[in-house]
Amino acid sequence: MGMTDNLLSTSQWLITATLFVVILLRVLRAVDWAGLRGDTVRQHTFFGAAVALGFLWQLRAGISPGLAIHIFGITVITLMLGWALAILAGLLALVITVITGREPVMMFAANGLVTVMVPALVSHGIMLWERHRNFRNFFAYIFFCGFFGAGLSVAAAGVVMCLMLWSSGTYSFDELTHEYLRYLPLFMIPEGFINGAFVTGLMVFHPDRLSTLDQKRYR
Repeated sequence: MGMTDNLLSTSQWLITATLFVVILLRVLRAVDWAGLRGDTVRQHTFFGAAVALGFLWQLRAGISPGLAIHIFGITVITLMLGWALAILAGLLALVITVITGREPVMMFAANGLVTVMVPALVSHGIMLWERHRNFRNFFAYIFFCGFFGAGLSVAAAGVVMCLMLWSSGTYSFDELTHEYLRYLPLFMIPEGFINGAFVTGLMVFHPDRLSTLDQKRYR
């Protein structure tokens, strides 16, 4: 989901841009740049993820004026690269959508917050919860971090976007409920399935690509 028009008030745009910059600075500090420079496989995964998301986000459907929905795919990238690199890969993908005219540059910070940062942080939080619970069955990682994490991340992003639009006065709460919120569970299902399927495939064939996977715990 993303905003294809400027639907925010000036004050909201400034608040959103400030929050975006604060999180981005935290991301830049969290990345292990030395490790990334010395790991060509991780570099290829990072840039490949950015390009793949950029093309995936070209496929979208409009629901209301100025709004569009699409598969995020951020959860599987977070599990592969970690939350910080996943956010950077998502922002690079967002640059592609701006270049292709899918989204306005004016809404880059807002869309970056909704479609990239919130899903990545939620996915990261669920991964930490699963790790803290110390499950010994690898299906717990697949289900909670993959399927459930992806579904919850898109739900969180949808709620954040609706709160932004409601507080700006662009849409009333009834309009958002009728045209968007009641369909949110339907958006969660394909998001969870696609991300979960990719996580399952990686866990079976290339578990080393999942940097957040502690393989020793499931043996």
